[in-house]
Amino acid sequence: MAKGKVLIIGAGGVGSVVVHKCAQVPEVFKEIMLASRTKSKCDKIAAELPRKIETAQVDADNVPELVALIKKFDPELVINVALPYQDLTIMDACLETGVHYLDTANYEPKDVAKFEYSWQWAYQDKFKEKGLMAVLGSGFDPGVTNVFTAHALKHHFDEIHELDIIDCNAGDHGLPFATNFNPEINIREITSKGRYWERGEWVETDPLAWSMTYDFPDGIGPKKCYLMYHEELESKGLKRARFWMTFSDNYLNHLKVLGGIGMTRIDPINYKGQEIAPLEFLKALLPDPASLGPLTKGKTCIGCLIKGIKDGVEKKYYIYNICDHQECYKEVKSQAISYTTGVPAMIGAMMIMTGKWSGEGVFNMEQLNPDPFMEKLNIHGLPWVEKFL
Repeated sequence: MAKGKVLIIGAGGVGSVVVHKCAQVPEVFKEIMLASRTKSKCDKIAAELPRKIETAQVDADNVPELVALIKKFDPELVINVALPYQDLTIMDACLETGVHYLDTANYEPKDVAKFEYSWQWAYQDKFKEKGLMAVLGSGFDPGVTNVFTAHALKHHFDEIHELDIIDCNAGDHGLPFATNFNPEINIREITSKGRYWERGEWVETDPLAWSMTYDFPDGIGPKKCYLMYHEELESKGLKRARFWMTFSDNYLNHLKVLGGIGMTRIDPINYKGQEIAPLEFLKALLPDPASLGPLTKGKTCIGCLIKGIKDGVEKKYYIYNICDHQECYKEVKSQAISYTTGVPAMIGAMMIMTGKWSGEGVFNMEQLNPDPFMEKLNIHGLPWVEKFL
């Protein structure tokens, strides 16, 4: 395991941000390799950077291929920003080669629209036995929102009782319909049933059946938010935990029509003798999220609304980040959705590679010391604001 070497797998919108941000910190990330199924995508990103990195082709579904590449490059850490379907194969390759692991989204099987941490938590003993660290969900939500909650508990609360994670994208790309990250993953997530945690059990809702209006700061104003299930709710021990996300009426109308005609199905149909999942075909028709960078204007606001007790008194607290789409594009040629996921992946990697976070086994973000991570958010492009309400 060579100190200061990082292998990044995945050359989509988030992967591009991760590479750009790692390249900005040469004292930590001394050598960088970017690998993807399509090497030309890696080469295109590499050509935008101010410093030289290595690129490679790899099939992230193929453990022997991954193992061969990891052995050849000999990194200290693998950052997985490939598809969530590929988490377990990359974890297997890290175990076989003795390398630390970090990702931004939890595993989900390709043939079932279901995502949860159980598959990855099952790797706890394997990583422990090898003396390796696996950090799960080092994006924004999951990721920064977990760290925000850990920070609040450490510095402002004796007990946290209620958590609402609220994710607002107030940006506009001007296109009739597009998704801000991988269309297949995005649409699977949105069309799934909602779920939230209350008094020790999961409560299930129909997809996007619950909504509320929230008045966002920094000039964004009131936006309608919809309750969804999101994986970071799984790793919190609270009385109530919910996740909310904003969608425009235009977006939801398109999604309703597409769902009504079967285009969001993930089960394959036979078309002219070929098996094809309608959602995979739809993904091929929709704009590549990486192409939205120059088009998108406006801001995102992602944060945690927290209720709890401090010194016997009930407190209500809000911590959030505002990110500007155009500023992100100026810096790393990406819109804010990819930026808010890619920057925390780089910071999480930095925590491991500088020894600020260490341990053996599989970790969710709130299990680790929030302070050094919170400090780096302010330095590397995702400053946070906190206030008591």
